[in-house]
Amino acid sequence: MSTRLIVDSTNQLQELADRPKPLVILAKIISYIFHPIFVPVYIVMFLLYIHPDIFPGFSGFRKTLVLLQALVPYILFPVITVLLLKGLGFISTVFLRTRKDRIIPYIACNLWYFWIAYVWRNLPDSPRELIVMSAAIFLASVIGMMANIYIKISMHAIAMGVVLSFMVFVSLTQASHPGLYISIATLIAGLVCSARFIASDHTPKEIYGGLLAGIASVPVVILFV
Repeated sequence: MSTRLIVDSTNQLQELADRPKPLVILAKIISYIFHPIFVPVYIVMFLLYIHPDIFPGFSGFRKTLVLLQALVPYILFPVITVLLLKGLGFISTVFLRTRKDRIIPYIACNLWYFWIAYVWRNLPDSPRELIVMSAAIFLASVIGMMANIYIKISMHAIAMGVVLSFMVFVSLTQASHPGLYISIATLIAGLVCSARFIASDHTPKEIYGGLLAGIASVPVVILFV
């Protein structure tokens, strides 16, 4: 396997191994499917339509309303924000490959994440799991923004850390299929983090640090929610 040299986001020279093209393509597909802007909506869909005990008594319309509430701050607003920043020249690429490009999107997303967490926390019929999830996503995003001052921490890994930790929380508080949910979350987290090692220029510190940041956000939030 050959190697090549690249300059990372801290202007340090790094050696990067050339990987088989099919493997890189597969890693990129996994990275797109589990992009951080999609992951919160996946969790909400799991709570709404797969887990049987989180939204008891909710009609199909009310579940659709909750899903729409998630789509707006977690996907629509972040996408619009990044496209506007690119159009105005504030960022060099929509892929946010540098720490500088990530500063304003982090700030904007923190606003959207705080807003939906605040809304769900103050709605009387919001399940505790939904409140914990939204607050953990907000906290993880804040941690990511602060870490971005020093390293280009992996946002994919942060999202996977939240998923893994949240599934453990759900499995400990609900009786339905606890081992299955944790196993699937662990498998997905492993696939995504492996994909980022293959398809990105992230260092192990940036990926493992992101995973730990996401994992830590859930138990911290549980203490206050």
